[in-house]
Amino acid sequence: MPELPQSVLFACDHNAVRSPMAEGIMKKLYGTETYVQSVGVMNDLEINGFAIAACREIEVELERHRSRSFEEMEQMGEMLSGFDLIVTLSTASQRRALDLTRFYHLTVEYWPVMDPTGIGETREQKLNAFRQTRDQLVSRLTGAWDTA
Repeated sequence: MPELPQSVLFACDHNAVRSPMAEGIMKKLYGTETYVQSVGVMNDLEINGFAIAACREIEVELERHRSRSFEEMEQMGEMLSGFDLIVTLSTASQRRALDLTRFYHLTVEYWPVMDPTGIGETREQKLNAFRQTRDQLVSRLTGAWDTA
């Protein structure tokens, strides 16, 4: 099993559901052992309230998360080349990350994690969809690296 990377960037479409959930869960699981950030292909949505609620159930706080795109991250002085690993959670973010990193020696992994937006009619059904995504992320993160 690979060792825990020193720095990880999670990416999805809008940086409003999956990537901030992954960032928050990884920070809870691994603390300061690794540097973790998240971005989206676009920054056109705020963090989703159901993502906040589902993560709060496992004591992961997302309320202060501010969505940002790949471009905004680099404008803020954080370069993709500074990350050991980019984990993409959507096909659009996979394409964007591979395009942006084609000149770097970076590992880009695709983790197909369910997009819970638009699933369910009632509040409880919607929240259950977000819980499934959260639990998929917890499972991937706890099984990804050797932390012994």
